[in-house]
Amino acid sequence: MIKKFLNRLPQKSSKSADREGGLSPNASTSSRGGAAGGTKSGRSNAASHLVPKVNAGSGPNHGSKFSPVVNSKQNGKLVSSSYDALPGFKDVPNSERQSLFVRKVSLCCVIFDFCDPSKHVKEKEIKRQTLVELVDYVASANGKFSETVIQEVIKMVSVNLFRKLNTAPRENKISLVFDLEEEEPSMDPAWPHLHVVYEFLLKFVASPETDAKLAKKFIDHSFVLKLLDLFDSEDPREREYLKTVLHRIYGKFMVHRPFIRKAINNIFYRFIFETEKHNGIGELLEILGSIINGFALPLKEEHKLFLVRSLIPLHKPKCIPMYHQQLSYCITQFVEKDCKLADTVIKGLLKYWPITNSSKEVMFLGELEEVLEATQIAEFQRCMVPLFRQLGRCLTSLHFQVAERALFLWNNDHIVSLILQNREAILPIIFPALERNTKQHWHQAVLSLTLNVRKIFSDTDPELFEECLLKFQEDEAQAEAMKSRREATWRRLEEIAAMRASSNEPVLVTK
Repeated sequence: MIKKFLNRLPQKSSKSADREGGLSPNASTSSRGGAAGGTKSGRSNAASHLVPKVNAGSGPNHGSKFSPVVNSKQNGKLVSSSYDALPGFKDVPNSERQSLFVRKVSLCCVIFDFCDPSKHVKEKEIKRQTLVELVDYVASANGKFSETVIQEVIKMVSVNLFRKLNTAPRENKISLVFDLEEEEPSMDPAWPHLHVVYEFLLKFVASPETDAKLAKKFIDHSFVLKLLDLFDSEDPREREYLKTVLHRIYGKFMVHRPFIRKAINNIFYRFIFETEKHNGIGELLEILGSIINGFALPLKEEHKLFLVRSLIPLHKPKCIPMYHQQLSYCITQFVEKDCKLADTVIKGLLKYWPITNSSKEVMFLGELEEVLEATQIAEFQRCMVPLFRQLGRCLTSLHFQVAERALFLWNNDHIVSLILQNREAILPIIFPALERNTKQHWHQAVLSLTLNVRKIFSDTDPELFEECLLKFQEDEAQAEAMKSRREATWRRLEEIAAMRASSNEPVLVTK
């Protein structure tokens, strides 16, 4: 009995060690073969050699250079008690540099806890210096990277970058109105390492020594989706790097272009119709602005649908000030590419036109001017009636910035030309607003601009101006007469009610 019991002890110890050395549930996967190629022995090697298993494949496990002794855990990744720097690239022969490069990449797969600056100070600095050396090596590489090297690089990048973002709870943010520009952005404490990893990835993707045909096996759809998830980071420095990296990937890996556009489209859908909260909409729109600029003519139906279903509805969320400049650029790019889309864009703006938000209304008027500058006469005529009905309401706004911005449209020569060519339809719509401004608007700048607009119409077509003036005076007289009759009716009702206050007899009043 005692012998049998003693014989079992090593087996239990082995199983326990295997459980402790298993993969962290947060480990990321960046290659198509990662999930299928993993084995129990592979997971055991990853744990004992301190390199988190990300891409299982045929490549060697270069993490075996490290000691298997473990003394602590950081973020679910194991940290060796003998985490030592490797020799520099200048200290080894050229024939060994690629092998050293892979060893350095594996060294950087260990993750440290940056929430406590006092922990692993020496190891963190070793890792940072190693990352800097890797950046320099990639920038000066003069030979094609092998498939094994690419696999190890993407593994290291995935382990360091693909993590759970620390974002504030969003349940209460959707309905709150707050000044987004005054909010303090959240800075990631791990940025001293993260920014070097981003720089390394950027150099690696842009390097002419990185073969797109080989790299697309590891920089795949899964990798792209995880990069896009990081755009929700609250750290603006990270989003800026992500924007550049994704743009380079889009440029180098042509096979991924439709998928990247579709994935960004899905992010916009969730943002518009579900959350109305995402930190990276502006950066994603910047990427799209460059992509739209490169669209070939005639535009594909897919691109037009993207404009109608994603870009135009982005005017709806309350936090539009965060990304309106980039959105306006994308919209204008579409109209400049195909002027026939101007009608669609203007009607879309009118659909989402703000009613009670004056600052948002000023932004819409600015974007409208940019769109009208690229609009031709045929498209202008299809939307001018609803457009100038809305502009007429803006002209009489009590918020002087809204009225002023609407009147500034007449400072644009192209827009004035479009208006004057269609003055017979436009002037009767906006004439009442102009007249009321001259009589009762409280702001001097609005009054002055209104008089200038009236002069443009009166100088261009005095007869039409006189007709509109007479019609306005008649309408005002009729409105005044109706107001007088209404007041007289109420007075009669009050008098009769006072006379019959003591009786319950109903009162019938005739006009």
